[in-house]
Amino acid sequence: MVRTSRIALAATCVLVTGVLSACGGISGTAVPGELDVRKLEVGTYPVDAHDYDQDSSGKGPLLEGMRMADAVVPTVQIDSSLKFGRGSTVLADAAEALDFLADESAPVLSNRKYVTGFVALGADKPDLVGETHPPADATIVTTAVLRFPDEASAKLAARELEDADLSVSPDNRKLPSTKYPDAYVHWRPGVADVGAFHAHREFVISLYIQRPRADSTDLLNWVDRTLAAQVPALDTFRPTPVDQLDTLKVDPEGMLARVAVADRKGRSPDADSFAVYGPNHGIHSADDESVIQKLLQDTGVEKIAIVDAGTVIRVRDLDAARELIDGLISAIGDDFDPITAPTDVPGAKCLQLNSQGDLERNFKYRCYVPYKRYVGLVTSDKEPDVRQKVAAQYALLANSL
Repeated sequence: MVRTSRIALAATCVLVTGVLSACGGISGTAVPGELDVRKLEVGTYPVDAHDYDQDSSGKGPLLEGMRMADAVVPTVQIDSSLKFGRGSTVLADAAEALDFLADESAPVLSNRKYVTGFVALGADKPDLVGETHPPADATIVTTAVLRFPDEASAKLAARELEDADLSVSPDNRKLPSTKYPDAYVHWRPGVADVGAFHAHREFVISLYIQRPRADSTDLLNWVDRTLAAQVPALDTFRPTPVDQLDTLKVDPEGMLARVAVADRKGRSPDADSFAVYGPNHGIHSADDESVIQKLLQDTGVEKIAIVDAGTVIRVRDLDAARELIDGLISAIGDDFDPITAPTDVPGAKCLQLNSQGDLERNFKYRCYVPYKRYVGLVTSDKEPDVRQKVAAQYALLANSL
């Protein structure tokens, strides 16, 4: 069996990163009892209400893959020990899906007309210091949900994907599940990992699970518990009909248009830099999935919009927005220290990377901006710039609502 990981750092930190730069002016009128945003120092950032082109431009499978983020369970829901999120990504075409399958699977995806998918990873131990992987004795679960045109195609694909995996090595052996007799499970005796494919509706659940020891009973138990969490989650997801994928709108609720960015021109759907996700996307990448999952549930997070590295999150109400900010700051760890936020932007809170932090992985400054049901995240390596971004994000939210 073969599995590889292609999780981009920029895509996995949406609740703690954001990047913005500039062009445009400022508009809008003051609402009684609210700040007059025309007086804010926004620099040249565009803060007028805006609408992006809603045409999918042929990227319907990518937009559907974004929707599927909420159809793949965070690993902490599989087992409470799997709280270290290792990221997630859309698998919008066969080439991307093959990053998590054996190369021998390519003909299966082609013949069965693979549509789109989504994958999430998690572990029971954090990455080693200075490395991009957990220690050898960690449990790591990779769950990919692959979409096919119909139930019959998915069933054939599951069987053929299993055959492709088995062909990788003559040492691979089948490992039947009594709880999920229709699932295809295999392992290599003496090797502490297991692969599985299970067709459910028009989907194939593809699993790759690594454990500290090579015990077939233990590995099969982990397959069963993962399917026990994942199958019900798929039952709550309503896929877009295949022939309607390209009718999906890019930004139907105006979430992307509320993220302050440098340049609005030339935008098209991108899983990392121009995307809207449901709340699970914020959990898949969390350093502690259990903490972030509870925080997002408690604050009623509905949508997460990403443009470049800027983020806007929609929650239940203003009190929830403030609660979300406090929770994210509490969860951020010891690499940041609080600093004074711009006093002319109500509720804004800012952090500065300290000597323990890594400038290769994080921006020096990070600020959170609440406005009604929304939280904006802005970052910069320059303090004057991040303060303009705070003002611009607030003004844009005010002008957009």
